[in-house]
Amino acid sequence: MPRPLFATIHPDSMQHNLSQARTCAPMAKIWAVVKADAYGHGLERAMHGFATADGLALIELENAIRLRELGWIKPILLLEGFFEAADVPLLAEHNIVTAVHSVEQIKLLEYTQLYRPIDVYLKMNTGMNRLGLRPDEYAAAYKRLRAIPDVRNITHMTHFANADELEHPLLTIAEQVRRFQIGAADLPGERSLSNSGGVLHQAMISEHLQNDWVRPGIMLYGGTPGGRSAGDFGLRPTMTLRSEIIGIQHIERGDTVGYGSRFVAEGPMTIGVVACGYADGYPRSAPHGTPVIVDGVRTGLIGRVSMDMMTVDLSPVPNARIGSKVTLWGDGLPIDDVAHAAGTIGYELMCAVAPRVRIAEGRLGTDG
Repeated sequence: MPRPLFATIHPDSMQHNLSQARTCAPMAKIWAVVKADAYGHGLERAMHGFATADGLALIELENAIRLRELGWIKPILLLEGFFEAADVPLLAEHNIVTAVHSVEQIKLLEYTQLYRPIDVYLKMNTGMNRLGLRPDEYAAAYKRLRAIPDVRNITHMTHFANADELEHPLLTIAEQVRRFQIGAADLPGERSLSNSGGVLHQAMISEHLQNDWVRPGIMLYGGTPGGRSAGDFGLRPTMTLRSEIIGIQHIERGDTVGYGSRFVAEGPMTIGVVACGYADGYPRSAPHGTPVIVDGVRTGLIGRVSMDMMTVDLSPVPNARIGSKVTLWGDGLPIDDVAHAAGTIGYELMCAVAPRVRIAEGRLGTDG
């Protein structure tokens, strides 16, 4: 029998979360973000789950080409653009939209002749300070792009640093939008500003935004960038990680559990050993009390997570036995709850699921 650990992907939840994004930003077209193998869900599964999206966005050119090979005929956007001159002809060949965020990329486009024009997203740095041209550089960059015969449509793009906290004391959305509007003033073309946080808060900040295209990522997978919970926004989990109890120990006061003997029992208790560890993608940093569900009852992690196993408190689940079902995140246990307890974010947990974890598809509320 295979090890009793598997992740269930819920395509119905993908479809639901995409519809929630449309409800939040009804006037905008949607790039469904599928980078990092669709946040660990699998590129092909996401392509089907987000079939009604207006386009798919990612950062890996090879996966953009794979989407074409899989039959995706709608737009594809490379969020980081291209990395070398050899990439540029492939954009035209496979009809892929590219971000442009630097003068160096513009130079490569100026010196590369294509057999058909490509569309470009010109990125402005409005305070995130990762990729993009400063507002005072932006108009000149646009002018250079516009002069390239093989550049067709130019869309204006920026990225919000704090869309989960509208009034962040160091950089608000309103300030980033103000900088964007100054940098792109009087320049024709569509606009794309909002990531998941911007989409989820669209109603609260709509007076600031002109979004022709939005770029939701984590919200499509049932997580949030911070602030309120996914459930508050009507989002559903798209991945459930499940295992089973494979061992039970009865310990006494003063007994310790796991490497480093970090957990010390304050009295008699029963603990369960779960077939999941950090080699499966579960965070080793998860502390005592990180939530898990055993046979439908919420309980907590105890001791240090090891490579292949973890231990949980079975005191609230007196009838637990070998083979009892364990939910580590997903259906009934929001991934953000686990991530928060472990001092990380849901994105990391989704992306970290290891190749040895079996993956299946199933509707939310089933065992897959």
